[in-house]
Amino acid sequence: MSIVIAGEVDFPPENRDTALAGAKDLIEMALAEPGCRHYAWSADPHDPGRVHVFEEWDSADELQVHLEGPAYQGMLGHLSQFTILNADTRKYRFDLKEPVYGPDGVATARFAKGTAA
Repeated sequence: MSIVIAGEVDFPPENRDTALAGAKDLIEMALAEPGCRHYAWSADPHDPGRVHVFEEWDSADELQVHLEGPAYQGMLGHLSQFTILNADTRKYRFDLKEPVYGPDGVATARFAKGTAA
């Protein structure tokens, strides 16, 4: 079972890029943690103050270690310097993952192996 974190963090537009640039080392720190498959924070090209968050973790236990560790705690401290206007992050648990494109090269929303729990 994997865990995905997805969300948005909003800053005043003049603060967003500086906040992201300063988070680079903390993002790299998180990426090096056991169980971290993806850890991406990116600027929204349509909203000048918004950052999109996407993380994937191998397990809830490894995510918990991250949430209690220096990369996450450091990120909280770092981002708080840039006036967070809104933050909405969600966690998703899943046990089935398949590619969007099938062997025939056609994109599909259907799962070949069944439905996810």
